[in-house]
Amino acid sequence: MRVVIAEDLILLREGLVSLLCEHGHEVAAAVGDADSLLAAMDAHRPDLSIVDVRMPPTLTDDGVRAAVEARRRWPDTPVLMLSLYVEEKYASELLAGGARGVGYLLKDRVADVAEFLAAAERVAEGGTVIDPEVVSKLLGKPERSRLDDLTPREREVLELMAQGHTNAAIAERLGLSDSGVEKHVHNVFGKLGLPQTSQHHRRVLAVLAYLGV
Repeated sequence: MRVVIAEDLILLREGLVSLLCEHGHEVAAAVGDADSLLAAMDAHRPDLSIVDVRMPPTLTDDGVRAAVEARRRWPDTPVLMLSLYVEEKYASELLAGGARGVGYLLKDRVADVAEFLAAAERVAEGGTVIDPEVVSKLLGKPERSRLDDLTPREREVLELMAQGHTNAAIAERLGLSDSGVEKHVHNVFGKLGLPQTSQHHRRVLAVLAYLGV
């Protein structure tokens, strides 16, 4: 697996380089700012990019914004966010589209090297790894009990949403009408307590709730 690392703390950056190399992976570039991340991804087209949320030049949300831009330029390029923070404004956008090949882990909750490496490999292969606390933060509250309120058909629809399928594709797979799927999706949003707002993408948040089970 060829990896690009973007982390401004040099000790952590070099630690990640050593860890990955020791386990047989190639680190194509290790950079300390968001602009260098995009340049490295363009030059190396890595199998995975491991990115901190808060990086230079502003030390706010530069890393996650660069990750969103990378996914715009190179759709489905695998990105694993590794941070102390949940950047709500851009995290939902990063995790949109079925959240394939995306991970979001919190540094202070990564307690096992083997699990971290397995998570990185899973994201590189197109899977999804999201810390439950990230899900709770984005949703504003735990959603486990609300998922239990979904009917079997609503859970089927939500599962296909999580796989990145459009409503039309879901209708075809389940033998439903478009309006039938729209009704199920609306019910899912309602039961998960996801009102329509300008600040959050309800489809993404529903998928995050499902992935957090």
